[in-house]
Amino acid sequence: MTANRRRTCGVDPGAVRVGLAIDDELGLLAHPRGVLDARDPGALLAALCRFANAENVERFVVGLPLDMSGGEGSAARRARDLARRIGTATGCAVELWDERLSTVQARRTLAAAHVRGRRARAHIDEAAACAILQSWIDARDGNKHQP
Repeated sequence: MTANRRRTCGVDPGAVRVGLAIDDELGLLAHPRGVLDARDPGALLAALCRFANAENVERFVVGLPLDMSGGEGSAARRARDLARRIGTATGCAVELWDERLSTVQARRTLAAAHVRGRRARAHIDEAAACAILQSWIDARDGNKHQP
């Protein structure tokens, strides 16, 4: 394994915060990388560019918030727009990934780690980004399949 392995970043898009996660050196596990303020789109894209450069990111996996029947609402349209802007700004490949139930899964994961209340709210977006990225990793590796 080389130290220059290109990485994949998971993104949980939100109107106020964007959660980030990144895969490990082997590309097997997703790890939280904090949140970015989403209220200023220009600053958000600049921060994502810095993150991509610092972490050697080659691909972003952006959560696509579909409704339970698979339809797309305004949040999905915003996620598609963000994915397009990330690709343009960073020059990285961008994939959209069904994120249904990622926040539910993130809440359960935090609760299992005894992280609740205010502390859980502070970490929910990066935990959701981890769930999105881990689902993508697992499906890519053939270990699990996305519903």
